Amino acid sequence: MLAKTVSAGLLGIQAFPVHIEVDVSLGLPQYNLVGLAESAVKEGAVRVRAALENSGFALPPRRVTINLAPADIRKDGAAFDLPIALALLEALELIPPGVLDNRIWLGELGLDGSIRRISGSLPIAMWAQKTDRREIVLPAACATEAAAVQGLVVRQATSLRQVVEMLQGGPPLPEVSKLPRAGVATTTDCDLSEVRGNEQPKRALAIAAAGGHNLLMIGPPGTGKSMLARRLVSILPPMTEEEALSATAIYSAAGLLKEQSLLTQRPFRAPHHEVSVVGLVGGGSLPRPGEISLAHHGVLFLDELPEFPRAALESLRQPLEERRITIVRARCSIQYPSSFSLIAAMNPCPCGFRGSTMRKCRCDSGVVNRYMSRLSGPLLDRFDLHVEVPHVEYQTLLEQKRVGESSSQVREKVVLARAAQHLRATEYGNYAHSNATLDPDAVLNVAKPDAAGEKLLLAYAQKHGLSNRAVHRVLRVARTIADLDEKPSVGAAHIAEALSLRVLDLPSAR
Repeated sequence: MLAKTVSAGLLGIQAFPVHIEVDVSLGLPQYNLVGLAESAVKEGAVRVRAALENSGFALPPRRVTINLAPADIRKDGAAFDLPIALALLEALELIPPGVLDNRIWLGELGLDGSIRRISGSLPIAMWAQKTDRREIVLPAACATEAAAVQGLVVRQATSLRQVVEMLQGGPPLPEVSKLPRAGVATTTDCDLSEVRGNEQPKRALAIAAAGGHNLLMIGPPGTGKSMLARRLVSILPPMTEEEALSATAIYSAAGLLKEQSLLTQRPFRAPHHEVSVVGLVGGGSLPRPGEISLAHHGVLFLDELPEFPRAALESLRQPLEERRITIVRARCSIQYPSSFSLIAAMNPCPCGFRGSTMRKCRCDSGVVNRYMSRLSGPLLDRFDLHVEVPHVEYQTLLEQKRVGESSSQVREKVVLARAAQHLRATEYGNYAHSNATLDPDAVLNVAKPDAAGEKLLLAYAQKHGLSNRAVHRVLRVARTIADLDEKPSVGAAHIAEALSLRVLDLPSAR
């Protein structure tokens, strides 16, 4: 007898339907599985048989043929165990025909018949919500992820026996309660007011948050570069529901959600400088999201920037511009979103004390030049802001009364600046929702400076040899500064401050 049901697979974070066909016929006992299945799917034969027998279902000696369609897309993972087992029971007439229809089934089976968590519940639920099927059955351990999707009935199961009893007319599987529509967290475990001194780097951090700009901090060890970077998340605007779902879908596909159901804070990723290209941008024989995708709608922090492999740094250039990464394999092309704020930190020289007032630098000019040459010009051009983070005087650190703006105070200004950018995007129709992603035409329309600002920018560009990309980045930063000041147009003061936040353009930094 033939039985059919529907499950789903993942290509990156894009789900696709998998139609499972099970045919049970007379003949020598065999278990044949076709449909371009990977090892984890093929090994499911052992799990399914043991789970069925330990759940009280004796399998007669029959020839079993299982097809996973479409046959030209690779399937991976153990999520097909449950639907295969259920289709097999229907083919053996142990459950009524047709009861598997109009539902999507997913779950890994334990040998005792328990149903274990899987990866990718949320992106699959987001796909299911767009199809005619309005009900999905998932393991109880990960069903909460899918509850963030509205307009979809999500039911949770803990054992194969529980599911079969429901299909035989027993009590329905429990429905997972929907998550609240609002309430994305804005608090973090660190606050900008904890940073004493270094007012210009803190100002640069606020500008980076307000416009989505990339920031490079240069300074000796121990000056607070990492401390500043970790506080960027605390001043970014709260995630919208759409952003939270998009970011959570990546973590769900990567199997990193654990007990969490929905990301409520923007991600902060800080990979070690020995990370590989695949670890940074994603990939592998079975492509997985890399750090740049896990930082989607959040912050990617690269400490000790020149120590990263050159190939890994160069691989960032395309995703920084396109806000996505495409991984091409022989049988498929997978795209991951990667819209993140890049924050990097580095020492001014190998010993770290070039220009320091605290200790003397031991590096000669040749050593410094070789150190700086590890960073290519095109990569440095992707940083809108580069600022020095000097040592702070001990007296400033010890002063109890001298406390700067808190993260909540700075976030209020950032939210207002982002709102102004969103309004421009709505008015003009085709502009990006952050200044950092404005295209060249939009830059000339919304960030064109006044005559004094244009004269200042032209003189600076000619003196320091700025590339066209760098000039556009100065204009984008100036537009963000004007937004923070609640000014409708870009003036000379905004251009001057934007130029002051580009220390690598100066001859002394080269």
